[in-house]
Amino acid sequence: MIPPQPGAHIHLVGVGGTAMGALAGLLQEAGYRVSGSDTEVYPPISTLLAQLGVPVSSGYRAANLAPPPDLVVIGNALSRGNEEIEAVLDAKLPYASLPEVLRELFLRERETIVVAGTHGKTTVTSILAWIFHAAGLAPGFLIGGVPLDFPQSFSRGDGRYFLLEGDEYDTAFFDKGPKFLHYRPDAAVLTSVEFDHADIYSDLHAVQTAFKRLVNLVPRRGFIAAYAEAGTVQECLERAFCPVETFGLTQGQWQAREILVRPPSRDREGAGTFQGPTTEFVVECRGKRLGSLRARLFGEHNVLNILAAVAMASHYGVSWNQIAAAIETFQGVRRRLEAVGESGGVTVVDDFAHHPTAIRETVRAARARFPGRRLWALLEPRSNTLRRKVFEKELAEALAGADRVVLADVYRKEKLAEAERLAPESVAASLRARGVPAELHADADAIVDAIVPELRPGDVAIIMSNGGFGGIHAKLLAALPSRDRETPQHAESGVWGTP
Repeated sequence: MIPPQPGAHIHLVGVGGTAMGALAGLLQEAGYRVSGSDTEVYPPISTLLAQLGVPVSSGYRAANLAPPPDLVVIGNALSRGNEEIEAVLDAKLPYASLPEVLRELFLRERETIVVAGTHGKTTVTSILAWIFHAAGLAPGFLIGGVPLDFPQSFSRGDGRYFLLEGDEYDTAFFDKGPKFLHYRPDAAVLTSVEFDHADIYSDLHAVQTAFKRLVNLVPRRGFIAAYAEAGTVQECLERAFCPVETFGLTQGQWQAREILVRPPSRDREGAGTFQGPTTEFVVECRGKRLGSLRARLFGEHNVLNILAAVAMASHYGVSWNQIAAAIETFQGVRRRLEAVGESGGVTVVDDFAHHPTAIRETVRAARARFPGRRLWALLEPRSNTLRRKVFEKELAEALAGADRVVLADVYRKEKLAEAERLAPESVAASLRARGVPAELHADADAIVDAIVPELRPGDVAIIMSNGGFGGIHAKLLAALPSRDRETPQHAESGVWGTP
């Protein structure tokens, strides 16, 4: 790829993806003229692109390429047969993948820190970016989600460092290797390694091979912070050429101790302002107590996410006081146990669930975040892993921590053979056998109609999907006020902060 000069026209095919939308913003910041196309663009990316003033064509058509752009960036969700891609190839227009563009235009002259792993990438990258920002390091960053602490999920920055998620998913139809192999990391975080992306990886061994290749890219002068308590992660580190420090709850150089969740409390003047709920824990490094951290995140998985960021920031010389202050003010990431509203005394929470492990940890974190309240888990099997039968047993186990479970039909089930496809009825039957009430409904509208009469003040409805789930969040909130019910004493929990 020959990097175009600022002022050139760069067109993004598949601009509605989270990372592609962020790339559009980075390119515009760098002085390029940006346009895009997609079949479906919904918030928050549609909002972002509108704010940026990036013109977006609806649908994939050859006409979107007139006049011909100087470079076309092709998203990884698109394949041969797409009209716009075929037009690019027929006209011999210059094209590249998102990772190639990032590497050539934004990473080449920077110290690059890549956050990788099956789980936690978005949160750890967001925490690191906030720590570096609060420490005055002016980092560049690209986050595959929407952090609440920044106006956007990207920034060129003018400092030495660039922080970004390292996605193990494939790069483009013309490059089936993982995205993160393009980023030439100077340092990396490895949070976890599990079987995921069942549409492109055959088994856990194939996933580990991808992460081993990432580890093999970090230079001798580099650094890796990795999860200590998973053999799958440690196996990926066996041939690391750089220093490695590990983190965990009971193992590793970096450990968290005395984890405590504090409930909401009123301010000292008693004026009625709620300070509220937090997770507090002590950090030790090589057995030495460094101090306590207070965070607005919940669940052991988020304690580990914070530890990963602390280890990496410490390596780069950020002081303990700067780290602690940043952690205390870090607000979180959208769609990560995010309380999106409360109506009729029912709190509606949004979470980007994509894997049984993530679902299990979300439910556990909700127990800590909303103690004593009845938890409803509303799941749309939408990710390429959840849509398949491969984790059917594990999915039931993950959902069993909720009080009530509601399953939607498998997203685009017609695209999968029945023998390969998840059977929600089997998951529901397994849950009922465990004593957990579970029911099935076709879509968001049917779910809302079915559960609104059953919801009561104090309930928490956790909506889990890596997509829009038919707009169920707004539909549920709109349906609830029609209920004649008393607002409970939990009202502050639905609006304070966002884990």
